[in-house]
Amino acid sequence: MEKILLVLGIFVAVTQAFYLPGLAPVSYCKKGTVSKDGQACETSLKVFVNRLDSAASILPYDYDKFDFCSAENDRPAENLGQVLFGERIGGSLYNLSFGANVTCNMRCRKEYSKDKKDDMKQLTFLTSKILKNYEHHWIADNMPVAWCYDVEDSKNQQYCATGFPIGCYADALGRPQDACVAYNNMAEKSAVYVFNHVDLTIEYHNPQPDKSTIHRIVQVNVQLRSINHPDDAKTVDCGFNAKPPLRVLTGPKAPAKQVIKYSYSVKFARNTQIRWASRWDYILRSFDHSNIQWFSIVNSIVIILFLSGMVAMILVRTIHRDLVRYNQDSAEDPQEEFGWKLVHGDVFRPPRFGMLLSVLLGNGIQVTIMSFLALVFASFGFLSPSNRGSLMTFVLVFYVLLGSSAGFVSARIYKMFGGEKWKSNVLMTSFLVPGFVFCIFLFLNFILWYKGSSAAVPFTTLLVVLVLWFGVTTPLTLVGAFVGFRKPAMEHPVRTNQIPRQIPDQVLYVRPFFGVIMGGVLPFGCIFIQLFFILNSIWSHQTYYMFGFMLLVFVILVITCAETTILLCYFHLCSEDYHWWWRSFLSSGCTAIYFFFYSLYFYQYKMETSGLANSMLFFGYSLIMATLFFTFTGSIGFFACLLFVRKIYSIVKLD
Repeated sequence: MEKILLVLGIFVAVTQAFYLPGLAPVSYCKKGTVSKDGQACETSLKVFVNRLDSAASILPYDYDKFDFCSAENDRPAENLGQVLFGERIGGSLYNLSFGANVTCNMRCRKEYSKDKKDDMKQLTFLTSKILKNYEHHWIADNMPVAWCYDVEDSKNQQYCATGFPIGCYADALGRPQDACVAYNNMAEKSAVYVFNHVDLTIEYHNPQPDKSTIHRIVQVNVQLRSINHPDDAKTVDCGFNAKPPLRVLTGPKAPAKQVIKYSYSVKFARNTQIRWASRWDYILRSFDHSNIQWFSIVNSIVIILFLSGMVAMILVRTIHRDLVRYNQDSAEDPQEEFGWKLVHGDVFRPPRFGMLLSVLLGNGIQVTIMSFLALVFASFGFLSPSNRGSLMTFVLVFYVLLGSSAGFVSARIYKMFGGEKWKSNVLMTSFLVPGFVFCIFLFLNFILWYKGSSAAVPFTTLLVVLVLWFGVTTPLTLVGAFVGFRKPAMEHPVRTNQIPRQIPDQVLYVRPFFGVIMGGVLPFGCIFIQLFFILNSIWSHQTYYMFGFMLLVFVILVITCAETTILLCYFHLCSEDYHWWWRSFLSSGCTAIYFFFYSLYFYQYKMETSGLANSMLFFGYSLIMATLFFTFTGSIGFFACLLFVRKIYSIVKLD
C-alpha cells in the first residue's frame, strides 16, 4: 500500500509541470527604464486573438469572421498541431506599453447601415453567435486572458475562464441569460447586447526587487461592459455610471444606422504573491468539480489495482493447479486428458482472415506506443498548455515515425499465420486504418469548409499530411515489414494437427458474443471517470492538465485489458474452444464500443449543441477516436493472450 501511495504521489507531483523545460520567461520593463543588471527586456505587451468558440456549438470561427477591431498581416507562426486543432491566432490593435495605464481609449469604430446588405449580414451573424454564447480567446505573454467572476452560492470563490463572451441577451420575458445575469441594466425583452468595452488588469511580479527592475507577467484578467457610446461625442466615457448598454438590432426593428465603438482600459498592478512558474494555477483551480475529479480518479485507481491483483492471483493459482495435475507422471494411474490440454493440437491453428487481424495488430501497436510516449512527455511538462499545439504535433509526428513498428508487427504476425502475400500485407497496414480515419476526417473537413469554420484544415495542410503519410509512414512501414519478413517465423511450443478438432456445444456464458461483450466491461470501468473529463475538456474547450493521472490510468488500462482477456481466454480453452485469436482481440477491443456509446450519452445529456452539422461532427470525431482506441485495446488483449497461451503449452507435458 505504501508503494501505491508513493507512485500516486509522484504522478500528482508531475502533473504540476506545465512549462516546457528550458523555456525562458519574457522580461518586461517600463519604457525609458534601464535594467540594473543589464538584462534585455520588452517595453511593449502584445495582445493576440484566437478563434471564437462556444460550448453550444462545435463550429469555431476565425476572429476575422466577425467585424471586430483587427490588425492585418500580424499572425504569428503556427505549428501543425495548432492548424489541425483549428487555432487561428492573429494580432490585435490592443498593443500595450508595459506599466502605462490606459483609461477609456477608443480602439475602433464600426458603422452599419440598414440599406447595405453586407452590413446587416454582419450584424445578423454577430447576433446569432451572441445567442449561442460564443467567446473570445485572447492571449497576452502566452497566457490566456482570463475572465473571472464570482460563483453563485459560494463565499469568496471565483471561477476563471480562459475565454469571455462577445455579448449576452435577455429572453422574451426579460430574464437575463448567460453573462447578462451579472448586470442590472440588461433585462429588456428579447434584447441582445454586445460587450464593446474591456477592462484589462495586468499583474506582474518582480523576481528580484532589490537587484533588478525587470518584471514578469503573472496574471491577465478582463472585465466586460456594454456601453452605448454616443456617435457624436468627441471623447468616450467608460465610467460605471456612464451610458446604457449597447443593444444590437436586426430585422425590421433595426434603425437606419447603428454604430459600435470598441473601447478599452488597462491597469497594471504589482503582485507579490504569485510567482511566474505558478501563474497558471489560478485558472486550473477554477475548473468545475476539480476536487471531485481528483478524488474519483484516485478512488478508481485504487479499486482497479486491488481488482487486478485479485484477478491475477486467482488466475495464477488456478493455472498452477492445472499444471500440477497435467504433469503427474504415474504409470499405475494414468491421467486422462481434460480441459485446455485437450486442444493442444489445435490451439495454434491459424485463424480465418489472418491478414486483416495482423494489419489491425500492427496499427494497434503503433497507436499504443505513440500514446504511451505522448503521455510520458506530457506528464513531465514537455507538452504543456503554454506551448500551444505541441501535444497534437507530437502525436502526429510520432505516429508517422512509428510506421516501422506497425509494419514489423504486422509482418511477424502474418508470417506466423503462414501468410505469403507480403505485398498485400504492407499495403493494408499502410492504408487500411489510416485511410479509414483520413476519409472520415476529410468528410468532416468538407462540412467545416461549407460552414466557414476556422476548424477547417487548409488545403496546403492536407497536402502536408498526405506527404507525411505517403512519403514517410508508408516507406517506414515497408522497412519494418521487410525486417519482419526476413526473420524466421515464430515457432509454437506444440504442433498443430492436420484435422481440426470438433468443438463441443458451449454454454451460454462462454459463447463468442457474450465473451466479447463481457471483455470490455472491466477495462471501460477503469477509464469512464477519466473519460468524462477528457470529453468535457475537448468539447467544452477547457484546458486538460492532469496527464500524470492519465498516464497512470493508461498503465492500469493496459494491465486490466491483459488480465481480463487472459481470464476469458482460459475459460474458452477449458471449454475446448480453441478459436481464441480473433476473440482475444475483440474482447478487449470491445472497450471501444463502450467508449463510443458513452460518447453518445455524453452528447445527449452533457452537451448543449444541436443541429445536423454539430451532430455529424461530434459522431465523426468520436468514431475516429473509437477506431484508434479499438486497435489499441484489441492489440493489448491479443498479445497478452498470445504470451499466455504460448507459456502454458510450453510447460505442460504432452504425449
